[in-house]
Amino acid sequence: MRSVFMRYPGGRAKAVTFSYDDGCVGDRRLAALFDKYGLKCTFNLNSSRTSNYTDEELQEVFLSKGHEIAVHGANHRPNGNLRPIEGIRDVLDCRLALEKRCGRIIRGMAYPDSGITLMGNFGTYEQVKAYLTELDIAYARTLGGDNDSFMLPADFHAWMPTAHHDNPKIMEYIDKFLALDLSPKAYHAHRMPRLFYIWGHSFELDRNDNWEHMEEICRRFADNDELWCATNMEIYDYVEGYRRLVYSADGHRVYNPSLFTIWIDVDKVLYEIRPGETVTVGK
Repeated sequence: MRSVFMRYPGGRAKAVTFSYDDGCVGDRRLAALFDKYGLKCTFNLNSSRTSNYTDEELQEVFLSKGHEIAVHGANHRPNGNLRPIEGIRDVLDCRLALEKRCGRIIRGMAYPDSGITLMGNFGTYEQVKAYLTELDIAYARTLGGDNDSFMLPADFHAWMPTAHHDNPKIMEYIDKFLALDLSPKAYHAHRMPRLFYIWGHSFELDRNDNWEHMEEICRRFADNDELWCATNMEIYDYVEGYRRLVYSADGHRVYNPSLFTIWIDVDKVLYEIRPGETVTVGK
């Protein structure tokens, strides 16, 4: 067995996700746009600022359509500038309130304000990651590092998106992403799965009057069988399922102990491994 690559559901090599903050009034219009083009978004809410939506609207506009609700701090305070006890309270209060309103477990997060990009009061990222882990926050999106590598994060508590929707190179990035050849014909070292991750705030679309720009972004990703359109949490859960695969010593038998059907590419051959299943690969 020469090489193993994770593949997304259906054997796909590419995924796309969106992440939008603050629970803005414009999120209604944005969610409808994603619904129109078959895309998925994670909406990150501050529990003290959710008066824009009733509990029924959270279900109808977001959750019933397959979007995710995630933590964005009860009071939108920067974790990097908070004492751990303050950060713990801001995250926990937000999670408790959102779970009560949404009627489901919420484990995702986007850092509010400057997040972990600015560390003050002698705090460290390691402190923040430690208490987020204890609070069962599975991932946290950061910002400030737009790039076109399209890589999955090595550290899900410092998840760097691809680009803000107003990045002047966004269309260039999308074209590059869609043109990537990750098939068995591609060069071995370049065949790892890729992710395009867009973030922002819907109020920016109102402020800059560029909803058509956002719709063009959605159009470029729509109706593409090569893409898995997923929320942030769906991507995290799938990657964790892949990481839990158990291999025999010679690498030719693979057991899937997770609850997810996992796809892998082994020596240019696709394998689908259902929950609880052991398959023989690479022979």
